[in-house]
Amino acid sequence: MADRPEAPLTSHPAAALAARWVGHLQHDRRRSVHTVRAYVATAHRFIQFLGGYRGEAIGPDALLCLGPADLRAFLAQRRGEGLGPSSAARELSGVRAFLKYAAEQAGIPAQLPRTRAPKRPRTLPRPAAPDEAMGLAEDAAAAASAPWLGARDLAILLLLYGAGLRVAEALSLTARALPIGATLRVTGKRSKTRVVPIVPAVREAIEDYVRQCPWPRAGDAPLFVGARGGPLNPDLVRRSVAAARRRLGLPDSLTPHALRHSFATHLLARGADLRALQELLGHASLSSTQIYTAVDAARLLDVYRHAHPRA
Repeated sequence: MADRPEAPLTSHPAAALAARWVGHLQHDRRRSVHTVRAYVATAHRFIQFLGGYRGEAIGPDALLCLGPADLRAFLAQRRGEGLGPSSAARELSGVRAFLKYAAEQAGIPAQLPRTRAPKRPRTLPRPAAPDEAMGLAEDAAAAASAPWLGARDLAILLLLYGAGLRVAEALSLTARALPIGATLRVTGKRSKTRVVPIVPAVREAIEDYVRQCPWPRAGDAPLFVGARGGPLNPDLVRRSVAAARRRLGLPDSLTPHALRHSFATHLLARGADLRALQELLGHASLSSTQIYTAVDAARLLDVYRHAHPRA
């Protein structure tokens, strides 16, 4: 079957099912824009693969009778195209979610083929030292093209490091968050809300930005705006950090998201409870938070190796 010519994607009736899946992911499952884009692209790739693998047009019914061999063959092709273990595991997750949706649309219980996901290498976040995190934020602010833009960048980066926010969470804040108090309500992944404490340095940075910002903010208008007053593109934050990182000679691993990792690691090193840290970070599962215990252990081992005369 594998040597038959692959049918064009548009000839597969199941492609219409993948197109309808977009609305389900967006509105019913409340997935992020990036997740929706990735999952739907995976569904289309899988349908196209099946067309070539089976040598026939793939309709919704064909998705209901797949076996483990079909999934293994798809993963083998994707790995052959250079996909790493972590990306292949995400691809398999997307396929399984799509097959479950196909079963739901057919009104039958989902019976997903059992296939083991590729083993992911366990990687640890690389936290920045406190002076590196602050130096990065201050350098990015100093390099901005206008004082109010520098105040904005400083406030955003201090929110990432001082409150453990994701970039998307910081940029989703609206003017309703003003005036900033001792805590801030944040909307994270899957529209889950949490309350994070705001330390004085972070609050002062936000207040300074608000005083300098020339654009009016009220109601549901974004708190952090671009140079023309519209919503701020997260890529601008990443580029600002990358430029500051190069100027300071800091490692490439020091990204905006690494500031959130640094927040978690430094709190844990000071004795923070793992459950409390889970709440602060907005993790749905404690297993996502437990990785920071390994980060802290790695840091302590590094200090020991450098300081102990017998290390």
